[in-house]
Amino acid sequence: MDNKNNAQFAYQATQISTATKEQLLLITYDIGIRSCRLAETALEEGEGHQQDLDLANREIIRAQDVIRELMVTLNTTKGGDMAQGLMRLYDYMYQLLVEANVKKLPENIRTVRTMLEELKGAWEEALMKLLKEYQEAHPEDEELRNALSELKEEPVQPPATPPKAAQKTGGLNLAG
Repeated sequence: MDNKNNAQFAYQATQISTATKEQLLLITYDIGIRSCRLAETALEEGEGHQQDLDLANREIIRAQDVIRELMVTLNTTKGGDMAQGLMRLYDYMYQLLVEANVKKLPENIRTVRTMLEELKGAWEEALMKLLKEYQEAHPEDEELRNALSELKEEPVQPPATPPKAAQKTGGLNLAG
């Protein structure tokens, strides 16, 4: 590993080890989205491009792991109907990925990626709304003001290989 990779690895390790539950959720969505994109690309055939079935398989499995992790961390008791609806949606997405891996269907992967992107966007909006409401009620909270300005400047980026994600996410191997 060269110095650039070491620095990136250290940054990613810090990002995960200091992340809030909400940030970890967004990072998890990002990893799933990235895995779907890679799997879609691996299944494409075209001018000078051959399918890479091994890569597609690995990335689909990683996306399945992400969906499973989202299912495991979902509290259907506390979350009521909304959580149960999300659980059904995650189950549907998981089944699409299983079928995509067996039948090599990039359209299934694309569907899951789009759903993950929409869910991530909805969570981001909800979190920003809650943070702004809290900020209005607590204008003296300088830490929150700094956190909000950082969020506006730098979106959460998915780590390429999160080193301690397995500890934080209940055993999910996101590193591949």
